[in-house]
This record gives sequence, C-alpha cells and structure tokens, in this order.
Amino acid sequence: MEQQKLPNATLILVLGIAGYLCCCFAGIGIIPAGIAFYLATKSEKIYKVNPESYDNYQQIKTGKIVSLIALILSALMLIRFVYVITTSDWDMLMEQQQEIMEQWGIEQ
Repeated sequence: MEQQKLPNATLILVLGIAGYLCCCFAGIGIIPAGIAFYLATKSEKIYKVNPESYDNYQQIKTGKIVSLIALILSALMLIRFVYVITTSDWDMLMEQQQEIMEQWGIEQ
C-alpha cells in the first residue's frame, strides 16, 4: 500500500518559521504560529487514526515544535510590549516629541 502525505506539512513549517521571524514585532508572530500549531495538532490527529498510511509525520512534528517555540516567544514579546506601553510616561514622551518637532522646524 502506497503511503500518503499528511495535509499541510509544508504550510505548517512555513507558518511556524514566519511566526518565529515576526515574534519581535510586538508579538505579531502569535498569529501565524497559532495557525501552524492548530494545523499541526489537526494533522497529528489524522496520523494517529491510521499511522501506517502516512510517511511525513516527522515533518509535522518539526513544524509543531517550531510553531510552539514561536508561540512562546511571541507571547513573551506581546507581554513585554503591553508592559512597556502601560508603564511609560505619555506626557513626557509627548513633550519630547514636541521639542524635536520644534528643533526641526515642523509646525503642527
């Protein structure tokens, strides 16, 4: 019997890597990494029903690990981003922005 490929194996890897690359942008990587993790879990369930029919399970496992790492890093970056936003002094930042604009001769 010919073995089949599990669905979305390449997509899981691509989304996991994209989530890893985007994790530093205020946690935006949580979106592709979450989708990749969901798809990997879904493919794992398909594999567990009939394991002898599929031959690319290792690729699914690798994609799931990459997406899990990207999820954790993105979540940490999102928490850090929220912390920085909530603890910053907005009045001081606005005054600094106003001073910089005055130095450059930009009027509002």
